[in-house]
Amino acid sequence: MSEASPDPAWLACALAAARPRVVSALLRVFRDLDIAEEAFQEASLRALRTWPRTGPPRDVAAWLILVGRNCALDGTRRRARQAPLPAEEAVTDLDDAETPLAEAIDAQAYRDDILRLLFICCHPDLPATQQVALALRIVSGLPVARIARAFLVSEAAMEQRLTRAKARIARSPVPYGAPGPAERAERLAAVAAMLYLVFNAGYSAATGSERAVLCDEAIRLGRLLLRLFSTDPEVMGLLALMLLQHARSPARFDADGEIILLEEQDRGLWRKPMIAEGLALVDKAMRHRGPGPYQVQAAIAALHARAAQPQATDWAGIDALYAALERMQPSPVVTLNRAVATTKVAGPAAGLALVEPLAGPLQGYFHFHGLRGALLMQLGRNDEAREAMGRAIALAGTPAEAAHIRRQLDRLAGDESAAPEKI
Repeated sequence: MSEASPDPAWLACALAAARPRVVSALLRVFRDLDIAEEAFQEASLRALRTWPRTGPPRDVAAWLILVGRNCALDGTRRRARQAPLPAEEAVTDLDDAETPLAEAIDAQAYRDDILRLLFICCHPDLPATQQVALALRIVSGLPVARIARAFLVSEAAMEQRLTRAKARIARSPVPYGAPGPAERAERLAAVAAMLYLVFNAGYSAATGSERAVLCDEAIRLGRLLLRLFSTDPEVMGLLALMLLQHARSPARFDADGEIILLEEQDRGLWRKPMIAEGLALVDKAMRHRGPGPYQVQAAIAALHARAAQPQATDWAGIDALYAALERMQPSPVVTLNRAVATTKVAGPAAGLALVEPLAGPLQGYFHFHGLRGALLMQLGRNDEAREAMGRAIALAGTPAEAAHIRRQLDRLAGDESAAPEKI
């Protein structure tokens, strides 16, 4: 290994960081997701063999694009003519070949390629679950097995889901075209929503490793999106929101993997650098005076982050922000979240008044029954609370959620057994 040779960790990071640029550029050339992905993988393997000997190239992405393009062309020729592959030295001995390519591929081309790749994953013909899975596979390069674990499905089922998504895109009349300005603006919202879905899939994942992988990846892609749209306040808000929520990860679960409620978390475990970055982004976004749903949600997360102690939380401010979010983006889930803040400001009866009308649209939603049960318990309506929590357990998405509700039921039983002694 030469003095200039990079260490394995640097190699892994460089390849992961270059992946969106390289895959999207190869996709533009070959217009086939499978070919672009395979070409990137082959180029990465050659990089792992070559760079420890020669040192890393000046432009990692340009090197990978050139090698990946050659590999894909070799594969095409081999399949067409059954001709032997050229010697590896002929492909990897690039020396200065990357330099003119890097100069030819300017930042604008990269920007458009990456956008195209993100927009393809947000193809309007695909359901949201397929958009997220495709983005994690194509843009982020996560193994199928890992994506399957995150979505609680078998590897074979996830493979089928990805295959169906690629086939649907391939059948589209203009699958790889660059969207026009109007469609671009519309799909930016879809891309942002897709990234937040990736983040939420991680935030609610059953295991710590899946939570870290998916949340970190969503934040990495959010940073990429912000580089592409550096003056868009909603993109700033989205990244801020993910940073501020993910900053609480070390305090969200105990050593046994059980949920610790926000008010009971050790705030000393919150990641301060991540909070500082999120707060700075919120402030910067607000200066644009173009409020949107992600900015409002980030502002709510910021009020939690700024409270050194639970009792210092500005619940009135959070209630007002949720009211603003309800006007911007009416949704039963937003109202349910607002009910928590309303309860803190005006008591459980006021919170329950907001929750009860949501029974229809949120009948199959774990958090609806969990919150309703907690509010009923605070009001002393224990039989109704027990029934609501029983329904919440049946809808729990993770063992940690089910364990949290069981603890509430145990507390309820404890209160009842203690009642005669109080009298």
